[in-house]
Amino acid sequence: MKTGTLKQILLITDGCSNQGEDPIAMAALAKEQGITVNVIGVMDQDVIDDQGMKEIEGISMAGGGVSQVVYAQNLSQTVQMVTRKAMTQTLQGVVNKELQQILGRSHTLEDLPPEKRGEVMEVVDELGETVELEVLILVDTSASMKQKLPTVKEALLDLSLSLNARSGENRFSVFVFPGKKNEVDKLLDWTPRLGSLTDVFSKLSTGGITPTGPAINEALQYFKKKRSLRSLLSRDDESFYEESV
Repeated sequence: MKTGTLKQILLITDGCSNQGEDPIAMAALAKEQGITVNVIGVMDQDVIDDQGMKEIEGISMAGGGVSQVVYAQNLSQTVQMVTRKAMTQTLQGVVNKELQQILGRSHTLEDLPPEKRGEVMEVVDELGETVELEVLILVDTSASMKQKLPTVKEALLDLSLSLNARSGENRFSVFVFPGKKNEVDKLLDWTPRLGSLTDVFSKLSTGGITPTGPAINEALQYFKKKRSLRSLLSRDDESFYEESV
């Protein structure tokens, strides 16, 4: 069974988007392109309102991903849980497609006898440890996130440590929105380690607007750019590119 590379966008925010494209439409576009969109809503003392909750759930549903609202102090374990849960969900989708090809369109994992289902889930768990994973992290740096950024930094470093315990390759990239001059700024290019965030996060400026839709759109363009660059390279050059980003 060929799974390719699992691609995820992980959106970390605490409020409603208020500028640019509709983030739910952008998340649906991501899903069409094989990229899962997961959303973590970070709150202090129940400050995420109904509109914010609807947007968080709407983005993750449209993007085929997982959403979770969490207090800032519990962010580290939530980031890891959401990332891994989304991996399992995506892999189960791949398995279901394979089963439908073998057994017919109406069959899914749930239709298998318990013993067979258990065997398939073991395969899914094993794939979760070995499959290549690319996570593009979008961090909301609007004014209300200022006090939460140190917690976000720690959560991302913990995510890196957790996922690097897998045998499969990981690559991370980090974008923030709004940026200093643009709606979205790239903070970190593709890398297997998030350790280099340590210095950068303390220097981030925070602003008022929340251009969530443009941020997801920028993430999609970045995935596309990576794919188009790969297609121009020979296999030897591609391995060099992978090592250098």
